[in-house]
Amino acid sequence: MTTRWAARVSPDQVWPEYPRPTLVRDDWLNLNGLWSYAITPASRQTPPTRWDGLILVPFPIEAPLSGLGRRLQPDQRLWYRRTFRIPESWTNRRIRLHFGAVDWACWVWVNGIHVGEHRGGYDPFTFDITRALQPAGENELLVAVEDPTEGGQPRGKQAHRNEGIFYTPSSGIWQTVWLEPVPQPCINRLVLRPELNGLRLRVDPSSSRDNLGVLAIAKAEGREVARVTGPAAQELWLRIPEPRLWSPDNPFLYDLEVELMHQGHPVDRVRSYFGLRTITLRTGEDGRARMALNGQTLFQLGTLDQGYWPDGIYTPPCDEAIQHELLFLKKAGFNLARKHVKVEPERWYYWCDRLGLLVWQDMPSGENHTPETRLQFEVELQRMIEARRNHPSIIVWVLFNEGWGQYDTERLTAWVKELDPDRLVSNASGWTDRHVGDIVDVHSYPDPVSPPPEPGRAAVLGEFGGLGLAIPGHTWSTQFWGYVMLPDPPALAARYQRLLQQVWQLHRVSGLSAAVYTQTTDVETECNGLLTYDRAVSKLDPALLNRLNRDPSAPWPGQFLSPPAFLEPVPWRYRLTPPPEGWFQPDYNDADWAEGPAGFGTYGTPGAFVQTPWSGPDIWLRRTFQCPDPVPDNLHLLIHHDEDATVWINGVVATRLEGYTTDYIAVPLTPEARAALRPDPNVLAVHCHQTRGGQYIDVALWVPEETTANHRTPQPGPARP
Repeated sequence: MTTRWAARVSPDQVWPEYPRPTLVRDDWLNLNGLWSYAITPASRQTPPTRWDGLILVPFPIEAPLSGLGRRLQPDQRLWYRRTFRIPESWTNRRIRLHFGAVDWACWVWVNGIHVGEHRGGYDPFTFDITRALQPAGENELLVAVEDPTEGGQPRGKQAHRNEGIFYTPSSGIWQTVWLEPVPQPCINRLVLRPELNGLRLRVDPSSSRDNLGVLAIAKAEGREVARVTGPAAQELWLRIPEPRLWSPDNPFLYDLEVELMHQGHPVDRVRSYFGLRTITLRTGEDGRARMALNGQTLFQLGTLDQGYWPDGIYTPPCDEAIQHELLFLKKAGFNLARKHVKVEPERWYYWCDRLGLLVWQDMPSGENHTPETRLQFEVELQRMIEARRNHPSIIVWVLFNEGWGQYDTERLTAWVKELDPDRLVSNASGWTDRHVGDIVDVHSYPDPVSPPPEPGRAAVLGEFGGLGLAIPGHTWSTQFWGYVMLPDPPALAARYQRLLQQVWQLHRVSGLSAAVYTQTTDVETECNGLLTYDRAVSKLDPALLNRLNRDPSAPWPGQFLSPPAFLEPVPWRYRLTPPPEGWFQPDYNDADWAEGPAGFGTYGTPGAFVQTPWSGPDIWLRRTFQCPDPVPDNLHLLIHHDEDATVWINGVVATRLEGYTTDYIAVPLTPEARAALRPDPNVLAVHCHQTRGGQYIDVALWVPEETTANHRTPQPGPARP
């Protein structure tokens, strides 16, 4: 399987774009293209004398676009070789060799001289190779790589056996390799910290010599708007008059020009850019914390973005492919991507910055069982933050996913916040929260839920959905799966619409700040993407997705005589111990019962809107309501029950339901219950019995619109096994 862009990939035009858009110099030399390769036993420490063939860099050896498409075994070493010439114009400058990323451990030689080594599969690294270069003629570059894949290091979803939610490994060089001449001293790093009215800027030079200064100029659409001068290695304040803020709806970026000065003369120049934005928590009148962009609450709706490609594995086939996928998300009405246990090439974040897509960045998961693997995890965590922190699109660091390799959560959460105090930190996405950090995050498939509220922490749904639809001719394997398999696009659209209606209800009722749908694309055997794995087919039209994603309207149009919890937290009388006989009769005195808002149950129950916790085996409920005269002909109960429920109206059984549902269902009243209705105050009484698993009860009285009455009456759910 290949994408449409694979045919355009050629050895002389493979990832030609400048790979570091947040720190740009004019002079550079791209080393992507065909390299010689050889595979030897890992025990071999000397370069091979014979080469096996050619490999196309920067695609990993497992990728078809590398020209090989084969696995590197844990006991093997992958060798690369190529030659290059240094341009004459680079004379008298230091020469740096850059690697965007190599998975996992690598050793590098230039002209037989060892210039450095690196461990870490997701972060960029650099060697000064000046001392090893020939002043004229060709230079030889050798790279040796070992990748144990499942050796305990951060690896995300790479696995020896790609099945289920784990996929093909990505070994060797998988991002751009390039050369760059720099003066001495030079600018090593920019640290950009945006605020709403300006930029905090630090320029870290390669030398600690005294009298190094900085000139920084901000431009808007080519026009200078601000400048600042000051010492290097110290934070400077660049105030922006009439600031234009960065947001998904208006992703405005300022250009930044920086000069390093020595004794009043510029010695180095770089270009960058920045967006003015803040990401904070804001507590509403209901006491719940929500995420706020630029001081305003913004509901974030995005997709789980795994970053796998059928032809490039970890490496997108080209820059245009990245743009295409991100533009699809924007057109479909999403404002967020959760980059899932993978760190992308920097140009992916560049396009998120340009197009206006918020990013939650996961730390790639590892096993972290030993002191050595934990140290490596923390080294790579810090590198990830330092390498990507200048991108305004990134607003959240996600430390752990579903408990994979989770340890020392409290310490590491505090450390990440110390490394980057300007972003929010999620200590654990999905089920293993340790009550620290800015976010409490749960996962639920397929139906959405909201985590229990916590003071000072935003509630988010880090994963939900996973609706599967296989498109013939566009599946990676004949064995595929999704969390729920659907037969055709109309069925997918209907189920997706209901999930999004629930999400918007959770946002309104439970204070949910964000939701992440699984997922952007199919990945290998998973067919629960909105796009097929080859990116050839959008299973739902982006315009339809946009409408569904942006429609917070109620899913049950009509009139409510007694509203459901997702519209209004109406008060009910309730008790958790058996009441006296006749408790469901209209003349029963419930003055000594407790009172609480609907719904009742445990947080995390699919489709639930819990306002009053209930965790015992039984609950009894009562409330009064008014009924118009005459009684509407098509009056229904709207009920979400987990598990067995009986409903009475004025002492008459309206329905008895067994098993459980994961959503609200419409149930016609019994003729006897309908006959018991009266214009005076009526009494709605409910008993719900729970055995195990999630639990929830909420009951409403609904008069549907004529156009919806016939197709919004699903059957009650099954008994819990």
